[in-house]
Amino acid sequence: MPLTFTKMHGLGNDYVYVDGHEEDLDRFDLGRLATIVSNRNFGVGSDGLILILPSDVADFRMRIFNPDGSESNMCGNGMRCCAKYVYDHGLTDRTELTFETLAGIIKPSLTVEDGKATCVTVDMGEPRLTRGEIPMLGEPADEPVIAEPLEVGGETLLVTAVSMGNPHCIIFIEDADSAPVAELGPAIENHSMFPNRTNVEFVEVVDREHVRMRVWERGAGITLACGTGASATCVACALNDRTERAIEVELLGGVLEIEWREDNHVLMTGPAIEVFTGVLRDEIIEPAFL
Repeated sequence: MPLTFTKMHGLGNDYVYVDGHEEDLDRFDLGRLATIVSNRNFGVGSDGLILILPSDVADFRMRIFNPDGSESNMCGNGMRCCAKYVYDHGLTDRTELTFETLAGIIKPSLTVEDGKATCVTVDMGEPRLTRGEIPMLGEPADEPVIAEPLEVGGETLLVTAVSMGNPHCIIFIEDADSAPVAELGPAIENHSMFPNRTNVEFVEVVDREHVRMRVWERGAGITLACGTGASATCVACALNDRTERAIEVELLGGVLEIEWREDNHVLMTGPAIEVFTGVLRDEIIEPAFL
């Protein structure tokens, strides 16, 4: 039986979305399905697969699978797209929502114009700052990692680590355009200090309210945007006293507005775009059948 999907993106961070209210997903190895649909030559082409599902503890549930088949805890751009999807497709008429994720309950709110969600603000929750929460090896486990030396490929980098439900390693650089994302990204992602691997952000501080960021995403590689990465970057900038707590984060795909509020919650605001809906034929997805 073919599988219906919707392609959406947040600042070019694109995913294949499948509505679990309509589709039978029990027939799939979901990690294998993500690998198939994410392939940009033989599949749909995306940064991964996101499932929109019923939940017993929230309005909806979101599951995220990377192109390598691994499951991610959270995706900020994906959350904005999920919120737009459930409103635009008539699964809810509410503009304040809750989503169950592996990172906890996330709360997006919608701006609606002419019956469609045009912008989404997501309460990303509270950042986890201690080494043990990230997780990152070393002692003491109950203290933060701020501008700490990390040996990578024979050079020493100063890194700040933040978890937004998934781990992030932030490195401040002079020029985002020349950031060695493809060279250092995979080495840091798989560094022995990060037992669950990590996302990697290369950040150029333009001024106290504006930064430029390039990202290497865990399990996906270089992407045009990363919502949790932008959120972690805002926190890391404030921890290092490089910016204010409310900033614009400029990514390859566009700009996100991020604020680390005084109540310790991080708010992310940005667009979500639906591109097209399609059907995956049986002969394409058959390798993922259980």
